[in-house]
Amino acid sequence: MKLEKSIYPYNPEARTLPFFLSGIGGSEYQGRVNRPDGYKWHQILCCAGGSGMLLFDEKEVTIGAGDIFFLPKDKPHIYYPCGGAWDVRWTAFEGSICDEILVRFGMTEPIVIKSADTAAMEKLFDKMVISQENDILYCDHTCSGLIYDYLIEFHRIMDSGADSAKSRQMSALLPVLRFMHDNFRRDISMTQLSEIMGVTPQHFCRVFGKAMNISPNKFLTQIRLDEAKRLLTERNVSVTEAAEKSGFRDAVYFSTVFRKHEGISPAGYKKKMK
Repeated sequence: MKLEKSIYPYNPEARTLPFFLSGIGGSEYQGRVNRPDGYKWHQILCCAGGSGMLLFDEKEVTIGAGDIFFLPKDKPHIYYPCGGAWDVRWTAFEGSICDEILVRFGMTEPIVIKSADTAAMEKLFDKMVISQENDILYCDHTCSGLIYDYLIEFHRIMDSGADSAKSRQMSALLPVLRFMHDNFRRDISMTQLSEIMGVTPQHFCRVFGKAMNISPNKFLTQIRLDEAKRLLTERNVSVTEAAEKSGFRDAVYFSTVFRKHEGISPAGYKKKMK
C-alpha cells in the first residue's frame, strides 16, 4: 500500500487496551528525524525503497529496502534519507501490557533486521490503515489485536535471523567439535582449535562461547568427564586408568575436577555404580 499520510488515533479509553495504535503512516520521501530524548511511543519502521541512515548508541546503520527496525520509546535516535526518495512505513504503539511483552520478546533496545521477508507484516500494516480509515466504532479494538500480531511477526523474523546466524556459527564449528571428540585423550590447545577455523584464538573463543553457551575448555572438560564416567563403570578400570584414558594427565587434578562437577569423588562414583 502506497501511503503519504500520518494517522494519529485519539481515544483515551483505548489506552486501557493491552495494545493500542498511537500512530501509523508512511511516505515515499521520509525526511530527517532527530529525537535526542527518544519518542514517547514504541515504533516499528519498514523500508520499502531507497536508503537511509539510522543512528543510536553511537552506532550508524544503513537502512535499505526490505530492512525493518524497532525503536523503543524514550531511546534517543536519528534517522534520515541518504539522498533521493526513502520509502518508510511506520507504526507507533503502546498498551497496558506492551512493555511487559516487549521485555519477554527481548525488545528493550533498538533492533535492526536486514533483508527481512516482510510480506506478512505489510498485510497487517494495510489492515491497520484500512481499519483506521473505515471502522470508526471498533478500529481501536481491531488494531489492538493487529498490533499484537505485528509484534509476533517481528519477533518471528527476529528469531529466524538469530537462528540463521547461529546455524552459520554451528556449521563453522563442526570441524572443531569433531576434532575435540576424536582427540580429547590428547593435549589440545586453543591455538590448535582456532587454526581449524582459520581465526585467532581470541575470536575462536568468542564464536564458540556464543554458539555453544560454554567455553571451549569447559566443553572439552565435559567430554573427558563423560568418558571418565563411562570407564569408571567398568570393573577392571582403576581411577588412575580412567583419568589417563579420558585425557586427564594428573590423577589428583582429575579427582578435583570430577568432584567439582559430579559432587562425588571418582572412587566414590565407581563404588556407587557397581
